[in-house]
Amino acid sequence: MNTLKKLPLGIQTFAEIRENPYCYVDKTPLIAQLIDAGKAYFLSRPRRFGKSLLVDTLKELFEGNQALFKGLFIEDKWDWGQSYPVIKFDFAEGVLQSRAQLDEQLYEMLHTQQRRLNLKLTARSINGQFAELIRYTYETTGQKAVILVDEYDKPILDNIDRPERAAEIREGLKNLYSVLKSQDAHIQFVFMTGVTKFSKVSLFSGLNQLQDITLHENYATICGYTQQDLETTFAGHLADVDWVQLKDWYNGYQFLGEPVYNPYDILLFISGNQRYRNYWFETGNPSFLIKLFQQKAYFLPDLEQLEVSEEILDSFDVERINPVTLLFQSGYLTIKKAYTDIMGEMAFVLAVPNHEVKMALNNQLIEGYCQIDTEKKAYRTELYKLLRHGAIAELQPMLQRLFAAIPWLNFTHNDLPNSEGYYASVLYAFFASLNATIIPEDTTNRGQVDMTVMLGDCIYVMEIKLDKSTDYQPQNPNSALQQIRDKGYAQKYQDKAKQIYEVGMIINQNQRNLTQLDWRYA
Repeated sequence: MNTLKKLPLGIQTFAEIRENPYCYVDKTPLIAQLIDAGKAYFLSRPRRFGKSLLVDTLKELFEGNQALFKGLFIEDKWDWGQSYPVIKFDFAEGVLQSRAQLDEQLYEMLHTQQRRLNLKLTARSINGQFAELIRYTYETTGQKAVILVDEYDKPILDNIDRPERAAEIREGLKNLYSVLKSQDAHIQFVFMTGVTKFSKVSLFSGLNQLQDITLHENYATICGYTQQDLETTFAGHLADVDWVQLKDWYNGYQFLGEPVYNPYDILLFISGNQRYRNYWFETGNPSFLIKLFQQKAYFLPDLEQLEVSEEILDSFDVERINPVTLLFQSGYLTIKKAYTDIMGEMAFVLAVPNHEVKMALNNQLIEGYCQIDTEKKAYRTELYKLLRHGAIAELQPMLQRLFAAIPWLNFTHNDLPNSEGYYASVLYAFFASLNATIIPEDTTNRGQVDMTVMLGDCIYVMEIKLDKSTDYQPQNPNSALQQIRDKGYAQKYQDKAKQIYEVGMIINQNQRNLTQLDWRYA
């Protein structure tokens, strides 16, 4: 008979987990610290990261349900003789497509709360009813209210590709949240979660009392599983796992503290007989992100060496969305390193967190930039074999077939293929999907080469030139290869026990294809 505890897959209700034999990672040490340190908080984490379970844990704690916390850290540290009325809003369900639908949902939520708390509201407006709800709760119970908001931003994100509609919905939410400042005297605690953080000016105007703990090292592990969590709570389930491979696939999410695993990945990995798959990535298609990259003709190699200010990660607005901000807040990028720049300001180096996200994201980028689907796997497999084994002579015809397969008519109303970095972006997306090491704009003491790709025992130093002539004829010498030679771009790798190839590529914009590729051993 299996004596292992059950996996809490898809369960976001704290009581259900605690009243049944489910695995549970005790987050109450951090919850206790959070409550002791302040009153109002905001936390951003990617989807499927345990935010809803955290919110429900707070609800049960403030309502004084002591039995659920038996054996947990906080059991003997909480005053169970006192409970608080909890007002909880959860925007996770459904898709709202207008301000009217949002208002209707808010009225329904307020009605549910007043019925649950045995109150009768008289105000007619949404903000008026919410203010009454908080104030009447205090007047009837003698206790200040606890306000919990889960997935506060989902109504906006569901419409993020329609900026005008998203802005209308944002204003509706702003109308609701503005009440929190005026009712501060009747509020005990506020906790809000979401995937993104919209700017205070646009949504949280007047809510400066909310402390953002998204990148607070003390709370870096308040959502997600740590390595110790896996080796203790899930030890029986992961008895035979290859820890190095598991870390490479699913660990790596950094919030200025200990790195964590996405809980959803780990639970599905265990339940799926420890098969390595794109579990988390498959639950949400980043189609809007890909569209945003297309619209802005984003130079994909820049994803390898992103250094950004704190302001870039901090917030965005629907009228001016930075793709990097959305990539970070959605979990496709994470913090690799934090440092203080020469101006004395906090700055960050960003990277893709792990193997799962890297492979899946680059497959999506291939689709977005090339719009080839059925042939994609075949091209990736062939390219991997060529680069892995140094079959450089076969690279030109393979890449020519790849570019020839792109359905250019799909880009009739899109200038993406005409951008300077388009072809380098396509090559980058394919190389990155092979789990190759890529150094874009690889710097030497004499300049920088477009891209260095390392796979297996081979190093490829690549220069890519875009030719705009109407009748390109192959050059001798190849100007891209000659630049590599003249500048000595490959010299920095001479001491490595690997085969080094210098590769010069000429791509003609009118032919929309690779028209010349020459190479030599370095």
